Amino acid sequence: MSDSLKARVRAKLLDQLAADGGTDAEIAEGDDPRINAISDDLAALDDADEDDPLIDQLATRYWVP
Repeated sequence: MSDSLKARVRAKLLDQLAADGGTDAEIAEGDDPRINAISDDLAALDDADEDDPLIDQLATRYWVP
């Protein structure tokens, strides 16, 4: 597979947000804990270096091969 683990995790998180997204009003209110958790994980992933152990943790949490 040519994509890095970080890229695959990022794609999975974006897919999860799209699938669990809810309405625009629900997102704007920010009270859905699932959406908030995924958004927080995505922000942490974006700040992580390629060799950061966080990437492995997120890959395990979101079942990214």
